[in-house]
Amino acid sequence: MQDITIETEEIQLDQFLKWAGVLSSGGELKGLLAEGLVYRNGEKESARRRKLKAGDVIEIKDMGAWRVCRG
Repeated sequence: MQDITIETEEIQLDQFLKWAGVLSSGGELKGLLAEGLVYRNGEKESARRRKLKAGDVIEIKDMGAWRVCRG
């Protein structure tokens, strides 16, 4: 799992994955969500713009996992 530091209280899921360098566009995320491959804190995620806070863990099956950290 990789820790990714943000400077704000919260960040949208799509923005977080772009910030972390995991995805290059929201369109990529849309496909992964549709396939049921994205999990937030162990539960399937379906919203591209879900607000994430420090401590949240995002996992994409076969790609990895990232934890939101506050800087």
